[in-house]
Amino acid sequence: MALLEHTPRGLYCAAGDFYVDPWRPVSRAVITHAHADHARPGHAAYLASAPAIGVLKTRLGAHAHIDTVAYGETRQLNGVAVSLYPAGHVLGSAQVRIEYRGEVWVVSGDYKLDYDPTCDAFESIRCDTFVSESTFGLPIYRWQTHDALFGAINHWWSANAAAGRASVLFGYAFGKAQRILKSVDPTIGPIFCHGAVEVLNRSYRDAGVVLPETQMVSEVDRKFDYSRALIVAPPSAQGTPWMKRFGDYSDAFASGWMAIRGARRQRNVDQGFVLSDHADWPSLLKAIHASEAERVLITHGQVPVMVRYLREQGIEADALETEFEGEGGAENDGSTAAAVIPDQDSASAV
Repeated sequence: MALLEHTPRGLYCAAGDFYVDPWRPVSRAVITHAHADHARPGHAAYLASAPAIGVLKTRLGAHAHIDTVAYGETRQLNGVAVSLYPAGHVLGSAQVRIEYRGEVWVVSGDYKLDYDPTCDAFESIRCDTFVSESTFGLPIYRWQTHDALFGAINHWWSANAAAGRASVLFGYAFGKAQRILKSVDPTIGPIFCHGAVEVLNRSYRDAGVVLPETQMVSEVDRKFDYSRALIVAPPSAQGTPWMKRFGDYSDAFASGWMAIRGARRQRNVDQGFVLSDHADWPSLLKAIHASEAERVLITHGQVPVMVRYLREQGIEADALETEFEGEGGAENDGSTAAAVIPDQDSASAV
């Protein structure tokens, strides 16, 4: 019997009697991170990384029964050794290492290898079976360096400010928005946030992540001059009356999907920045090889492509059915103009 199996409620470890990121209510859930397609409400008990506690409480409610462990700390669940390691995806994101009778599985959850100053960096873990996402599992997806990307974002903001236009940057409220705030140049002008972003900023600050000074738009007079400002907002704010207060503005969308030709046009924005909290093609392959796993199971995204490629490289690979939705998935803040860019919920995402 496999150490983890797909069930109607989620990935289940029968030996330890727990689930990993279950999508139906269960008695014990081990959670990789706080995005809504992985941390769903209704479970009797949660186990997550210590850095994730603030965001989890914000999103699941203070009533949720959440136990935490430090990265690398082992917890015994009915004789199964469970430990969490950084995934580099968002604040508190973790890979779940499961060991039982000498067999080791790692469920990576969502992850990235790129530099992110707002969360702990991805750690490679050797295992027998590695469960990997494949949201951007195509060779066309190759991210820019951190400095090049945010140099471009700062240039866009600075040029708008010089022209007397506000700069509105749409990015998912959890993870993406805080990475943007931490990485832009705050000397260009004042920074404002939508309320959905600001409530999560507080969780990041409480966790010790230093972000630049921000204000909610609701905290200033409606006649405020935003001509030099950067406004960070969830995608759901696009096209709403909330936008009218900014007067003349340029808007942009930050997402890995901006690598797709035509995605900026579909989003109906002036500028698209290719910024993702998921691994690109080279990083997926690097993480898979670093695991030294004898078997690799691929979830959500470009599953058939990744499975076929790995098999061609001599790696035992198979698809693993889950309800995780990747960048866009259940974490989006609004609908999109085309199916090529997935949706997410009203709170955040990739």
